[in-house]
Amino acid sequence: MIAEQANPEWVSVPLVGWSLATAIAKEVDAHIVTQVRNRDAFLRQGLREGIDFTAIDSERVERPMYALAGVLRGGSTLGWTTKTALSSMVYPYFESLVWKRYRDAIHRGEFDVVHRLTPLTPTAPSPLHRKCLKAGVPFILGPLNGGLPWPPGYGDVRRKEKEWLSYVRSAYKFWPGVRSTVSRAAAVIAGSRHTQTELSRLGRRDDVFYMPENGISEQFLAARPAQPEGGALNVCFVGRLVPYKGPDLVLEALLPFLKAGQVRADIVGDGPMMAELKSFVGQHGLSECVTLHGWQSHEAVRGVLSRSHVLGFPSIREFGGGVVLEAMALGVVPVVVDYGGPGELVDADTGYRIPLGSRASVIQSVRMAIEELLNDAQRRRQLSARALARVLERYTWNRKAQQIRSIYEQVVVRWGKVKRSGVR
Repeated sequence: MIAEQANPEWVSVPLVGWSLATAIAKEVDAHIVTQVRNRDAFLRQGLREGIDFTAIDSERVERPMYALAGVLRGGSTLGWTTKTALSSMVYPYFESLVWKRYRDAIHRGEFDVVHRLTPLTPTAPSPLHRKCLKAGVPFILGPLNGGLPWPPGYGDVRRKEKEWLSYVRSAYKFWPGVRSTVSRAAAVIAGSRHTQTELSRLGRRDDVFYMPENGISEQFLAARPAQPEGGALNVCFVGRLVPYKGPDLVLEALLPFLKAGQVRADIVGDGPMMAELKSFVGQHGLSECVTLHGWQSHEAVRGVLSRSHVLGFPSIREFGGGVVLEAMALGVVPVVVDYGGPGELVDADTGYRIPLGSRASVIQSVRMAIEELLNDAQRRRQLSARALARVLERYTWNRKAQQIRSIYEQVVVRWGKVKRSGVR
């Protein structure tokens, strides 16, 4: 398993890479190959270098490119398309080192499958897929996710996020190796419905398995506290404090309920909008019912979420939505915009998917959802229970690992038939 981005101590893609790789390693005899920056975190988790994992040192090329990306992005929380584009340009060097290390073992047939889990972006070509094909070993790709278009009417938000490169993102289809990586892999896992569509445009017609990228650990579920009862409705927002995530929309939607003492709000995260949110709280005299927590550790975020009844998360461009699953696993009812990843995780049985519209319409829809939950405690409890059940059924890392094992088995059987027929 190739997981260049995999780290249990980080969030976002590295946490997905780590969680999925280690869950799969419990299902099959697997060896994880990651980047050297993750080595110490792997060791701290008790994994054995050379037995459970190998750390590849590609810093000679990657470190300068990451430094350049930081300059071009204009900040560590902005310009994610620029960061992804530059990372995709240098990623093939990492795979070249992986091939140098494992070429002989792959040719000897020591691996039944080579699976690249991360990077998640479909814009990163894989030179390894051709080499595996020639060696007679199936190469699997994914989960892939990304490239969700910016919704119409939010150009100002796009500019604030410094997403200049997103205007020409579709050009990645012409980047050398991208199309062949997707079209010639033995199987591809799509992490979103949007990516499924993009894969078909890249020539991928079959053997595409849909599986949202995010998941929940068994340890997270094991220590799930009981939902708070009585008192005000606790509403939480978790995420970077940037315009497209919508922390300001949450506060504006909650304003009448906050003033009436019916709701308490927790805003967890940091970013360029913190000063604006502080000003809003001060202007409306909300300091007693709104807490701006700033950046918090993953464990602290979980503590805040566990004391909440509702997750207000009206992000207008979210690929995955890991925090939505964490909320559901704690019995917290999600209120999300029906666009991108969150809209694929939530339905009418587990929370609220509000239509993507203008700023004013999103605020109104969030407000209506909160009002309904205030007036119908029984419905809130039902949604809470169903959200947890949905996570247990589909979204634990162990469940995902079982699904991926099934994909391996299907690919290996089919690959064996193709090889016996003399056709590749």
